[in-house]
Amino acid sequence: MAVGKEVEIVKPRTDKRLYRRILLKNSLEVLLVSDPETDKCAASMAVSVGSFSDPEGLEGLAHFLEHMLFYASEKYPLEDSYSKYITEHGGSTNAFTASEFTDYYFDVTVDSFEEALDRFAQFFIKPLMSADATMREIQAVDSENQKNLLSDAWRMNQLQKHLSEKCHPYHKFGTGNWDTLEVQPRARGLDTRAELIKFYQENYSANLMHLVVYSKDNLDKIQSMVEEKFSDVQNTDKNCSHFSGQPCTSEHLQILVKTVPIKQGHKLRVMWPITPEIRHYKECPIKYLGHLIGHEGEGSLFYILKKLGWATSLSAGESDWSLEFAFFKVVIDLTDSGHEHMNDIIGLLFKYISLLQDSGVCEWIFNELSAVCETKFHYQDKIAPIDYVVNISSNMQVYPPADWIAGSSLPCRFNPSTIRMVLDALSMKNVRIFWESKNFEGLTDMVEPWYGTPYCVEQITDSTIQEWTQSTPNENLHLPIPNVFIPTDLSLKKPEEKVKFPVLLRQSPYSKLWFKPDTTFSTPKAYVKIDFICPLASNSPESEVLTDIFTRLLMDYLNEYAYYAEVAGLYYSVNLTDTGFEVTVIGYNHKLRILLETVLEKIATFDVRLDRFSVIKETVIKGYQNLKFQKPYQQAMYYCSLILQDSTCSWMEQLEILPQLEAGDLSKFFPIMLSRAFLECYISGNIDGVEAESMVQHMENIFFQGPNPKSRPIFPSQHLTNRIIKLEKGTSYFYPALGLNPSDENSALVHYIQVHRDDFLMNVKLQLFALIAKQPAFHQLRSVEQLGYITVLMQRSDCGIRGLQFIIQSTVKGPGQIDLRVEAFLNMFETKLLEMTSEEFKSNVNALINVKLEKHKNLREESSFYWREITDGTLKFDRRESEVAALKELTQQELLDFFNEHVKVGAPRKKSLSVQVYGSLHSSEFDQDKIQPVQPSSVQIEDVFSFRRSRPLYGSFRGGYGQVKL
Repeated sequence: MAVGKEVEIVKPRTDKRLYRRILLKNSLEVLLVSDPETDKCAASMAVSVGSFSDPEGLEGLAHFLEHMLFYASEKYPLEDSYSKYITEHGGSTNAFTASEFTDYYFDVTVDSFEEALDRFAQFFIKPLMSADATMREIQAVDSENQKNLLSDAWRMNQLQKHLSEKCHPYHKFGTGNWDTLEVQPRARGLDTRAELIKFYQENYSANLMHLVVYSKDNLDKIQSMVEEKFSDVQNTDKNCSHFSGQPCTSEHLQILVKTVPIKQGHKLRVMWPITPEIRHYKECPIKYLGHLIGHEGEGSLFYILKKLGWATSLSAGESDWSLEFAFFKVVIDLTDSGHEHMNDIIGLLFKYISLLQDSGVCEWIFNELSAVCETKFHYQDKIAPIDYVVNISSNMQVYPPADWIAGSSLPCRFNPSTIRMVLDALSMKNVRIFWESKNFEGLTDMVEPWYGTPYCVEQITDSTIQEWTQSTPNENLHLPIPNVFIPTDLSLKKPEEKVKFPVLLRQSPYSKLWFKPDTTFSTPKAYVKIDFICPLASNSPESEVLTDIFTRLLMDYLNEYAYYAEVAGLYYSVNLTDTGFEVTVIGYNHKLRILLETVLEKIATFDVRLDRFSVIKETVIKGYQNLKFQKPYQQAMYYCSLILQDSTCSWMEQLEILPQLEAGDLSKFFPIMLSRAFLECYISGNIDGVEAESMVQHMENIFFQGPNPKSRPIFPSQHLTNRIIKLEKGTSYFYPALGLNPSDENSALVHYIQVHRDDFLMNVKLQLFALIAKQPAFHQLRSVEQLGYITVLMQRSDCGIRGLQFIIQSTVKGPGQIDLRVEAFLNMFETKLLEMTSEEFKSNVNALINVKLEKHKNLREESSFYWREITDGTLKFDRRESEVAALKELTQQELLDFFNEHVKVGAPRKKSLSVQVYGSLHSSEFDQDKIQPVQPSSVQIEDVFSFRRSRPLYGSFRGGYGQVKL
């Protein structure tokens, strides 16, 4: 029987779920969540032990244990049966190891939850850690580490840890690798598996665990289920580890660290050790200071740096926090000019901190921030149960029960002295400055041991920073003004009729309006999408690049104005598309139209400012240059899209064009680009039809009306579509390429199987096969054969053309060999498919039905689903219901026929494409594989564009004006 007293948990006013805190007799603390409306159940267990607890000389042991618990248990000894059960019942599962806790979690369909929860509980009761699995999973940890070695985020994070007290656990390397988990322990006479079991027994105690269980059942039934399944978790009354002391002593402060990143670009990371926010989470001093130092409105630090042409982004807030220590971190992306003015930038940062000290703590700013946070909390979107339980179980580690849901999201206690305490810590004496740039190549004298990051350290003094501060440009730094975008009308409009799907509300030669009022979520928010279809925006590599620069410049111009809207929960973006550009506005509907009309007016009156054009051009060039540092599997996916999508041009072509482009080119291009346009609009949420039509009429007035309109309707021949290459039946295409980064040892394969053009019956056959094969593919290719940490089988859709793809990244084998292993898996899986019982088939069908009937969680999710139908041109708004109907009629023989016709190795109608990226470890195989005789029915793609021109295309679903399917 569970014990514990009732605690009133603070929850959003709109939250209809019921909560109950219980404490099992073994001291395991649990939060039960009952949601009668849910389509998925979920659970998360947070264990209060993480990488800080790794024994000396066994770096990564906590992370390795996290991997091992997924394999098998005494009650369910079949290897991988837990993950297989979850996947086959429409769910997903994962875990992560943090510094001071490890979190395990899953979700699954409602009908399968009880058994899934029982399997999950065995992680913490009697897991099996076989010797064979132990060795294989050390390889998986090593592969996971391999994929991070060339990631600047991982490298810089570890460098910050490296430059701290060696005796403090913050200094540790938490991921682990083959050396730390196999080579070094063996050299010292240690058995890693024995150490693993010992670590589990010593640390995985029920009193250090926090469980969240989210179910459709009532609280009493959930409680009974939890008591039954988790009461056997052993309680050894282990004390929770506390890591006192600070990671940085005086020798680690007042330092300037110059370091060389992998990617192009310059970055400053400025940080100070501070008191963690968790100690004052009602006062939120760090949230207050982060709000001001990270502000982007007029007079802010970022506004001045941007105006001077020195920075392209800035963020500020708490980082790397625990109960005992934390850092306040300011991260600034620099331009080339900003890199040359590093001293001035640091000086301006300290000048802004000085402004905050001189201005005093402002109660009106705190109250405004508190109001924004309160509105955000009470009108937060519902999220997937799996994400929700992870958030709460993480909170349970550090907050009292009443605040398990809210955490530190509700600043409500104005305490100037607490804010001043943290502000005083942001001093010249405590600062750590990390300065990243390729310009430092050859100028460093040290190397961080785990990632090989080159760096050097210089001591800096108060007087040096004071000099920088005094010599800065005399700019007008000031505090933000009151935020006019904070919503005050949060009332809900009553829709005139309950509309299930979007309707075509309005249509003209200039635009089309799809409309769907909110009849589900009861939230004061709206979602607006405007697709500017401009035929001249993407008819050449030059026009695509210029359109891209235009969208970035537009957002750059609007930044200081729109930042206030973002703070208040109103977001916008302008993005490049295949056919022009797209404007999105999402958030509270009260003042949404003000922001939308400002964005549209800025488009209509767009002009090119030379200084900002130069900054954006520099940013775009670096972005293209950095594509060669993408992970090999990302490169393979890019090549796959380039081969399949007929109208796309290569980023290498765009990079070649960029240096020659000038501001004048955009000035000439923009009015021509906008001269022919069609606006496809989608408006949904807390907006009525009359207002939606009025918004679109306003758009038409801006762009199409008047004596000299900015735009005219596009001709029927100008409607653009991105059509997909049709592969030849019975043919296996392959495209080999060397990895673009010679320092990356990883190779990658995308093995794509093209199947069909969007069709309900074919869709469900494909989806069912993917559901059944996903976990066996992962288990065989990743867990058993250990090809690589990134191993996935998933569906793929390109403009409504459906298929399957295997994505694998590996240092173990080259892509040609990986391709053979994929085919071997398909041969092996054919046997399993033939042996599937009718009960197993029905169970898989029901799981897929349950997944399809899962309701949208929030307005954004629903709108994204319908917008995809609109942009693809498929317009199948009832897709889920229709595919469920097709699934209910599907027979097991039809699934087998589907496999034999489209997926089976050597099937006469099979169409496949293998994109093979060779990393540095396998570069010699690249030349050997290219000269191997091509197998019958195989075709090597030598040139992507010649190949595309030689192939027929699938028809597009996207019709022109007047060809609307309702």
